[in-house]
Amino acid sequence: MERLRPYFPKSRGRARVDDRRVLSGIIFINRNGLRWCDAPTEYGPPKTLYNRWKRWSDMGVFARIMMGLAEQAPDNTTISIDATHLKAHRTASSLGLKKGGVDA
Repeated sequence: MERLRPYFPKSRGRARVDDRRVLSGIIFINRNGLRWCDAPTEYGPPKTLYNRWKRWSDMGVFARIMMGLAEQAPDNTTISIDATHLKAHRTASSLGLKKGGVDA
């Protein structure tokens, strides 16, 4: 978690719910293909998990984490991300496909 801490946004004002707990919950939900409302209570409220996932995704936090960890790896190390557990939301195919004249 110490290696990940620099990639999280700084807290403004009120103290945030523990980033480690929330990140663990987000990973658990995505890895198991669950709905946010099905998150185990030890990860905190489902609304907190979803809001943090949405906010961090929009801010590029997850992309920065992956890029940062890949840059820290030694040159002879292969970095791979197994995306077999990730699922696209059923509405993802209809979002923005016709913008700029691009059609699926």
